Amino acid sequence: MNKKLAAALSGGVALVLTLSGCSDDSDDKVNAWAKKVCDQIQPQLAKNEAANAAIKQRTDENSKPAEVKKTDSEAFQQISESYTALAKAFDSAGPPPVEDGETKQKDAVRELNASSKAYAELKVKVDALQTKDQGQFADDLKVLAEEMTRVSNSGDQALKKLQSGDVAVAMSKQKGCQKTKASTGPASPLGSEAPDAGAEATPSASASEEKKA
Repeated sequence: MNKKLAAALSGGVALVLTLSGCSDDSDDKVNAWAKKVCDQIQPQLAKNEAANAAIKQRTDENSKPAEVKKTDSEAFQQISESYTALAKAFDSAGPPPVEDGETKQKDAVRELNASSKAYAELKVKVDALQTKDQGQFADDLKVLAEEMTRVSNSGDQALKKLQSGDVAVAMSKQKGCQKTKASTGPASPLGSEAPDAGAEATPSASASEEKKA
């Protein structure tokens, strides 16, 4: 097991904040739409960076299973709430003024809400883990990590379609949708950086590394 849980948490929403263009090709209407979305996205970045930082700190401290469980549970809750907030941001902004904008927007909102639900379900599962048997806890974390990876790697196609062409250009010019300087630890689910492609995703792996004394 390694210490890169956040690699598994960098799912479809990473697409929202990995834009870095600076072209002025998009028109005023698209720019206005992008600003409306990106202004609402920025606070979610801070929330998710905090969740990742907590997970990394707990892992680096080689914490006890109960502590790992509590931290992971709180992180999943934060991530779920952020996905919900992102869905609301895209929903309240309305369709972007581009071809098939309404369809793309609705698909993205549905996708974000589905991701929120998935992380809420992961929280329920981590809350149900037993921590008395450290070896069993480690095994259960492995199973949970596999589910987490599937959740984080699925359902980003709608966001990709929404963030293309003029919309991508317009969003890249908005401060709230640009890359941020990584604090410490891996990327947040809101995508300040792309995850390490070679990283193995595991829930707060320090507890797993201690599988059996």
